[in-house]
Amino acid sequence: MIRIVIAEDQRMLLGALGSLLDLEDDMEVVGKASSGAAAVELVRQLRPDVCIMDIEMPGLSGLEAAEQLKESDCKVIILTTFARTGYFERAIKAGVVGYLLKDSPSEELASTIRSVLAGRRVYAPELVDEAYREHQGNPLTDREKEVLGLIADGKNTKEIATELFLTTGTIRNYISVILDKLAVSNRVEAIKKFTEKGWFK
Repeated sequence: MIRIVIAEDQRMLLGALGSLLDLEDDMEVVGKASSGAAAVELVRQLRPDVCIMDIEMPGLSGLEAAEQLKESDCKVIILTTFARTGYFERAIKAGVVGYLLKDSPSEELASTIRSVLAGRRVYAPELVDEAYREHQGNPLTDREKEVLGLIADGKNTKEIATELFLTTGTIRNYISVILDKLAVSNRVEAIKKFTEKGWFK
C-alpha cells in the first residue's frame, strides 16, 4: 500500500484530493496538512512514501518544506497552479520528483504517484519546455554584449561607434539585432531583460 501525506491550504481541495486518492486500491492517505511546517512534521512522524505538496501555503512554503525533506526517504510531488520556471527550477534543486499543475486531469495524479515510486520523474511538459527555453542562455555574441554594455553605461550610438572604431550604421545594425534576439522593442527593455537574466558579467 502506498502511504501518502497531502499538504494543501485550501480545505476543500485538501478533502477532495484525499477522497480521490483513497479511491485507489493501492493508496492510502495517512495524513493531511494545511501548511508547509505541518507537512514536514507529518512526514517525519508518519514516514509516508509520498508527500503531495502545494507551493503557496502559510508560513513555510511547499518549496521550503521540500528543501527540508530533501534527505528523507519520502518522495515529494508538487501540485500547484503556478507554472513558473523559477519555482520549477527550485523544486528540482530540492529533489522534487514530480511537478504537476492543478489543471491536470485527476487520473494523472495517481499515475504520477506510481511512476515516481517506480523511480521515474514526472514533470508537467509545459514547464520542461519553458525551462529548456530559459536555459538556452544568453543569445548575444561577445560584440553584441559589448554594445549593450555600452548602452547600459548611458552611451549613445555615436559614442559607441567612436569607442569601438565602427560606423554609426554598424552600431545601429547591432542594436537592431540585439532587440530582435532579446525579443524586446527598445534599449531600456533590452538592458532590463539582460540584467534580470543575470547575463551582465
